[in-house]
Amino acid sequence: MNSYHKGRLAEILAHFFVRICGYRIVAENYVTGRGSRAGEIDFVAVKKRHIYFFEVKQRSNLTAAAYAVSDRQKGRIVRGAEGFLQKNPSYKDYEVHFSAVLVSLPLSVKVIVDAWRL
Repeated sequence: MNSYHKGRLAEILAHFFVRICGYRIVAENYVTGRGSRAGEIDFVAVKKRHIYFFEVKQRSNLTAAAYAVSDRQKGRIVRGAEGFLQKNPSYKDYEVHFSAVLVSLPLSVKVIVDAWRL
């Protein structure tokens, strides 16, 4: 299995896992802008009055996946979240969380809520 297929499988597992945990996915592969100022989010989910901007990372083990989100990626996710909230004002009063779903194949999944803060 090549890295593209592993990544797609990781995203499918992540979606399934967060749904089981009670989250409702409201957007997938959300992108704002172009170039270096673009914002990019793997998926956006809500639970109660909280909104979660998720990054999915697949690596050979969960520890490696946890360290795989770079500062540059965090910036892109934050910019994507800002764009999403501007276009979706119904979520403006929700508490914002930047979170990660870590995946190690064949089947280890871990959700880290508030993986980083602004």
